[in-house]
Amino acid sequence: MSSPLVSIVIPTRDRPQLLPYAVKSALTQTQPDIEVIVVDDGSLKPVELSPDPRLKIINLKTSRGGAAARNVGTEMARGKWITYLDDDDCLLPQMVEVSLDALTKTTHPSPVGVISGIEVVNLNRDVLIQRIPPPIRIKGCHFSLENLEPSKSYNTKQTLVVEREVINKIGGWDESFRSRVHTELFLRLNLVCTIIGLPIVTYQLLRDQQTRVSRDPNLRQESFYRLIEKHQDIFKAHPKMFSEFVYQQAWTSYQMGQEKAALTHLLWALELHPTHILGLSLRTSLSRLTRLR
Repeated sequence: MSSPLVSIVIPTRDRPQLLPYAVKSALTQTQPDIEVIVVDDGSLKPVELSPDPRLKIINLKTSRGGAAARNVGTEMARGKWITYLDDDDCLLPQMVEVSLDALTKTTHPSPVGVISGIEVVNLNRDVLIQRIPPPIRIKGCHFSLENLEPSKSYNTKQTLVVEREVINKIGGWDESFRSRVHTELFLRLNLVCTIIGLPIVTYQLLRDQQTRVSRDPNLRQESFYRLIEKHQDIFKAHPKMFSEFVYQQAWTSYQMGQEKAALTHLLWALELHPTHILGLSLRTSLSRLTRLR
């Protein structure tokens, strides 16, 4: 059997109600030359899905975490290109096609990866927020620590399409992380790979799922500190965006009821870049007041 052009890896654990929607969205891409690899990360009840010749299920006996599941999927993948889909999210039908079209037409030297826009939706699939990525980050940049263009978002990393071999060459996903796995990967990826952002929405992210690993407050705190420690030289080279990263962690901590951690992070952010954080806080407050009117 010839190798598919694109591999879509879906890590999953104990989400039997949501997983079929994610798998269907992968199998119904307008680019048919794909394979879909579902990596069951030790679900209490092993994954069962309708058979499809393009679908492969890998069952791990014990949970190893999302990063490890993605690595297992990457190892088993046969496509030249690879992308990853969370099991509670969905791809829009043209996701693979528009990503490959951009990769084919780019004049930037290889390696190049592509990201695209995201719709944040609720359970009824009502669109709550739309996020569009920055237009480009040349090889050697530090992705989410570079100054961000107006109206653009770094929270679009789930849409990555890149050569599978590039993921292998940077060592895959760091399995010591249970949260912020995309942020960590991109800090290493952008050092060796140009990342192009498309102003096209291709992905639906389901908001406020209580079982999302990324919403576990303790895991987020642990991964927050681990990320800064691992990439401390990169963070220190970008004091403005470093302060914004810490400020966002303060706000997330507050939302999750971790008030002591929120205050600690806010003071740290102010220490790193006081003028930027004061301005950011003022804009955030004004924005909320405007919405209350």
